[in-house]
Amino acid sequence: MQETETTEEARRALEICNACRYCEGFCAVFPAMELRREFATGDLSYLANLCHNCKGCYYACQYAPPHEFGLNLPQTFAQLRAETYAEYAWPKPLGAVFQRNGTVVALISALGIALTLILTVLIQDPTVLYAAHEGPGAFYRVIPWWLMTTLAGGTFLYALLALAMGFRNFWRDTGSSLAGPAGPRPVATALHDILTLRNLGGGGHGCNDRDEAFSTQRRWFHHAMFYGFLLCFASTSVATVYDHVIGHPAPYPFWSLPVQLGTWGGVGLVVGTAGLIWLKVVSDQAPAARNLLGADYALLGLLCLTSLTGLLLLGLRGTGAMGVLLAIHLGIVLSLFLLLPYSKMVHGLYRSGALLRNAMERHAGHAPASD
Repeated sequence: MQETETTEEARRALEICNACRYCEGFCAVFPAMELRREFATGDLSYLANLCHNCKGCYYACQYAPPHEFGLNLPQTFAQLRAETYAEYAWPKPLGAVFQRNGTVVALISALGIALTLILTVLIQDPTVLYAAHEGPGAFYRVIPWWLMTTLAGGTFLYALLALAMGFRNFWRDTGSSLAGPAGPRPVATALHDILTLRNLGGGGHGCNDRDEAFSTQRRWFHHAMFYGFLLCFASTSVATVYDHVIGHPAPYPFWSLPVQLGTWGGVGLVVGTAGLIWLKVVSDQAPAARNLLGADYALLGLLCLTSLTGLLLLGLRGTGAMGVLLAIHLGIVLSLFLLLPYSKMVHGLYRSGALLRNAMERHAGHAPASD
């Protein structure tokens, strides 16, 4: 990673923190920090992505503003994470998308919806969009199978490739002295930390979600969003098997596995994203990187819109509104796939990598586990 003003500020802050060590029991960042006397840019990238932005260190810090040291580690790490997203992006020129991410997300979403509607009208009789369609294969009467598969499959495979290349860049840049691949114990520890959001637990009492008071709200909203997204992905995967392996095309009955997974996943996404948006609105802005809030709101809004249009499509699929809703929902999903490697969504991938590297250090006996 390149040296920037943000890396210099992060290094200055961590050198002070390494001398103080008051916050060493707060999260995984500080025990990992204490292993290092000097901080290369790769170390800074690793520690910034290991940070879960719980803000506890800001409210506990004796050197936070208005002290002359002016330490604001949550804000500095947020800025540094945003720089790592652009640094590790693949292809490299597309890293510039992160500079105006909120605008780009809104623009791509609008273009995705417009493109899907236009292609549908060009290929089909426009009246198809407003007619009621029922029974197996009803969706394909609106948007042909080949078009839906090409658009959705192509964008999703591209997103997977771009995410994999970005993770490779992150892993190489943050490489440590630990030799060899991760063993089963570090992998299991990292998976536990990822799936439980352990570092948003604050040792049981919660984090500083809104102000200096402790709370677990952000952790539970994040859980709702994370597992809602996984359930929606599982719904799509099961539906793919039903369609292409069993030969049973959508739409499916309400009590079928794909619909149940998608319904509960959609509800979880709506609750989680709406809750996280609310927390961002009401929380103390002092430790936040305010210039990055647009990207946060844009991604949360896109995820919420994806789930809302999916739930509307489920509720109105037997009516004349189904065609337009299907085109809009597919356009939003395509936009989400295209933006996965170039939005804050990548934080989950890099944070997971940082948690794996942290687990490797802990199991190698280099660092104690945090509460």
